[in-house]
Amino acid sequence: MPILTGRDGVTDNGSMESAIPLAFTASWASGINPYLLVLLMGLIGRFSDWAVPAGLERTDVLVVFAVLAVIDTVADKVMLVDSAWDAINTAIRPIAGAVVAVLIASPSVDLPTAVIAAAGGTVALLTHLAKASTRLAVNTSPEPASNIAVSVAEDVAVAGTVAVAVINPWVAATIALVLLVAGVAVALSLLRVARRGMKVIGARRSSA
Repeated sequence: MPILTGRDGVTDNGSMESAIPLAFTASWASGINPYLLVLLMGLIGRFSDWAVPAGLERTDVLVVFAVLAVIDTVADKVMLVDSAWDAINTAIRPIAGAVVAVLIASPSVDLPTAVIAAAGGTVALLTHLAKASTRLAVNTSPEPASNIAVSVAEDVAVAGTVAVAVINPWVAATIALVLLVAGVAVALSLLRVARRGMKVIGARRSSA
């Protein structure tokens, strides 16, 4: 069953047209925190009248992803640990994005579904790379407050965008697209600033 389809059958969120923005939003969220995404999807299916793949609503699945979400939340807020965690998740986040996109698109894999899956993995990978690059740049700061603030902002963005997707998939997809573009732009800017800072530090050490 496609994700976020109305249980009463009134809505058409299971159609390919609505699956595209939902898949994009979920793929973007997977690039940041796939564990929180799956947990939220399962909870939405368990406690609302929106249907998600039945396996995500199982208690054992919810418990496992709740634990993983907690681990991700903690690791993501510790300087340098967050970059190591990002490295571990380099393969996990894009794969999660592709899998979630398939679940959203269709229970059967056809050409449109395969295209959505490939796009989902690509979006998740871009989001992950932007996130990881931003963390590397933020970790050049000697104080931990910036790292914690960025991590909290990411968690809020994922939860908020998923909540909007339940109400209006296209609005959520637009928000996700804006955040993706902004994330890439910020990551590139921070990396350039970090590189300049490292060059200045290197020059000072050489002169000393």
